[in-house]
Amino acid sequence: QVQVVESGGGLVQPGGSLRLSCAASGSIVSINTMGWYRQAPGKQRESVATITSGGSTNYADSVKGRFTISRDNARNTVYLQMNSLKPEDTAVYYCYGAIQDYSGGAYYGYWGQGTQVTVSS
Repeated sequence: QVQVVESGGGLVQPGGSLRLSCAASGSIVSINTMGWYRQAPGKQRESVATITSGGSTNYADSVKGRFTISRDNARNTVYLQMNSLKPEDTAVYYCYGAIQDYSGGAYYGYWGQGTQVTVSS
């Protein structure tokens, strides 16, 4: 079994910062891409930032220059540092990992349960 658990969400004022963490645990052989996605009320889930096992990153245009994704491969953990937050960043943020477990050779996508980020004065 593989679990993906996020933490670090909350309420912050516009212009503030938050740091999200996501840890994968269980029967993990290898993790390829990890990333953060978000879903605001009434909208589709969208990609925020992704990072490969080699450290290559990709960001949504709306967060470039404000958010930074990083990972600790030894701890199977990915982070999202969010600065200069705006009300439009309000959403549930989900962690994703492409994970190979001990059941076979394929990588499967695992999602966390989500953490709420609210940007409001």
